[in-house]
Amino acid sequence: MHASLARQTVPWEAVLVLDGADPQLLPSSVAADPRIRPLVLPRPVGAACARNLGLTQVRTEFVNWADDDDLFPVWSLGLRLEAFTDRLGWVAGYSEDWLPDGTTRLWKCPTPPGYHAAGDVITYWPRPEDTIPIGPTTILARTRLVRAAGGMGGLVQGEDYMAAVGTSNLAPGVLLPVPVYRYRKWGGQMTAQLGYDQLEAAARNHAWQYGHSLRSILDSRADPIHG
Repeated sequence: MHASLARQTVPWEAVLVLDGADPQLLPSSVAADPRIRPLVLPRPVGAACARNLGLTQVRTEFVNWADDDDLFPVWSLGLRLEAFTDRLGWVAGYSEDWLPDGTTRLWKCPTPPGYHAAGDVITYWPRPEDTIPIGPTTILARTRLVRAAGGMGGLVQGEDYMAAVGTSNLAPGVLLPVPVYRYRKWGGQMTAQLGYDQLEAAARNHAWQYGHSLRSILDSRADPIHG
């Protein structure tokens, strides 16, 4: 991830959350980069909490959460920043699975490319067991929007589902039909850990209910019949 950030065409800085990890284990190139601000947690707290604590330290107008074993294509940040307008809260894209043999496989989310009003994205997730409506790590969003959406919720896994549906419910955005994130598929990834599948259905159901409930409440507030 650090190597891919270094190839981006726009300025950036990163909050690197060490979830109970020893900061002495950081690669020298990462530790020496002034654009990297480590946040050292005294004990492991899990992905959702770690990402939320990292979000409090973000100083930039826009934020994109990411995992350290994945990467951004060289055009990723610049292309999405160029697509922003004052009316948009987020810009996302497609992702690619990065396979062990070095090849990639494009993953297109169910949400179609183009402009989407606030609350539109969740409609492309009709049932919890269906494919999630948008790639969470492909979302570049206004930092205050992600904070207002509650960040990563509190799920033990699938925490970024919460951020994706919360953010896209609160503000309009654009989905670009290009890959902006490369998701590494390998034996050490979190989703390959023993027991991960046992909670996946429950995590998806929680995020799905949150997304549809939030949309319903926001719609009712906009409806004059409901005050």
